[in-house]
Parts: sequence; structure tokens; C-alpha cells
Amino acid sequence: MQQQIIELRTAGRGFSEITRTVRQITAASGIRTGLCHLFLQHTSASLCITENAAPAVRDDLQAWAAHLAPDSATAYRHDDEGADDMPAHIRSLVAGVELTVPIGDGALLLGTWQGLYVWEHRRSAHHRRVVVTLGGS
Repeated sequence: MQQQIIELRTAGRGFSEITRTVRQITAASGIRTGLCHLFLQHTSASLCITENAAPAVRDDLQAWAAHLAPDSATAYRHDDEGADDMPAHIRSLVAGVELTVPIGDGALLLGTWQGLYVWEHRRSAHHRRVVVTLGGS
């Protein structure tokens, strides 16, 4: 079992692709067959696997999330850090904070158009940490 932490600074609400970094960690691990588990240590951002070629997909996901949990100063009781605080927690809960990707022949077995992303749900930039745990042989 191997573990490494990816640290990144998001640009605010939107997607930060981490596919290349996770591929490099996986390749350097020497694991040929196994699993790569990703865990985001935050409650106002998410991890997701989504389309990595057409930016419109990520734009549409942002619009859907805004409809699902709109920013509001009056709709939620929890607003300690502003109107986007509770909506970010809801979006994180729906999208999730962990992923598992199979490893085969020493590489992530992602589909052709799949990418790994940290999905920031807060308006402002934040420091985020993703724990990457690799297991296999």
C-alpha cells in the first residue's frame, strides 16, 4: 500500500483537473494491477470523474449545481462564511469526496474522455488536499 497527498490551490468555483498528477503517482508506484483511491479532505468541494474534452460539460454541471443548491443569504441557517457556504456543503455531499479507479498494466483504467477533477464549490480560491492511496501488486 502506498499513499501520497496532492495539494492544490483552486481558482474558486469550478474544476481543477488532477488526472496528470494522479497518473504520474500511479506510474511511479510500480503497481501493475490494483486500485487507486482518492479522498478529498474537505466539505465544500468534491472529487469527480467527468468529460475532459468538452468544457461545456463542466459548464453545464456548474449550472446544474447552482440550480440544485443556489447561493442564498436567507435560504439556509448555516452561513458562517457567506452565502455560498451551505450551498457548497450540499454540492459536496451530492457529488462526493472519494473515488476509486482501477489500475491495469501500471496505468489508471480511465475511459478515453474521462478526467479526474477537484470541483470547487466556493466562490473564492481555496487550498485543497487529495489523499491518493494505491494498493495492488
